[in-house]
Amino acid sequence: MGKITLEDLKKNEEISTLFETADKQLAAMGYTEHSFRHVTLVANAAGNILKTLGYEEREVELAKMAGYLHDIGNAVNRVDHAHYGAILAYQILTKMGMEIKEAAEIMLAIGHHDEGSGGAVSPISAAVILADKSDVHRTRVRNNDITTFDIHDRVNYAVESSKIYVDKEKKIAVLELHIDTNICPVMDYFEIFLVRMTMNRRAAEFLGLKFQLIINGTHLL
Repeated sequence: MGKITLEDLKKNEEISTLFETADKQLAAMGYTEHSFRHVTLVANAAGNILKTLGYEEREVELAKMAGYLHDIGNAVNRVDHAHYGAILAYQILTKMGMEIKEAAEIMLAIGHHDEGSGGAVSPISAAVILADKSDVHRTRVRNNDITTFDIHDRVNYAVESSKIYVDKEKKIAVLELHIDTNICPVMDYFEIFLVRMTMNRRAAEFLGLKFQLIINGTHLL
């Protein structure tokens, strides 16, 4: 049997069902989208970060898989979803035939992706943090009535584009956003995402990078 890959995870019925269950719960609670769009974006971004920095191909693939599975714990509960997800992912991956050491690396990254209890403890976890905390975009907002937006809806809806990238030569990790300030002032972004940006900064530092935040062309961090 060959090495487990991201494509294997995408075809796994158990994983897909848990994602659907997770997103159904979060929708009922009024949370932004955390389903296939989000996890696919995080998977690709996490892999690209390590690939750009020159990490080995297998570690890049593990980062992609950790990014894809990072929110699976929401199928259990939003509270402690990182820890639930880490254990769920480990059980599923070993059942699929993944080597214990690789499954443990993914478990570690998932268990540390949430700002409430985590932080960068490995290259894979750092890449997942940077990818996850940078996904702010209007497509994640479920509420169709702009007059009833809370601050989270308003900030996400105001973001017209977002991208995270690293420059190996300059040793920087850059989150670049374009925000419609008619919908949300930049200060509101900092009000709800300051903790996440601090987590991004520390994750970047773990990878030997300096974190930069650019909003509407202006360097803010």
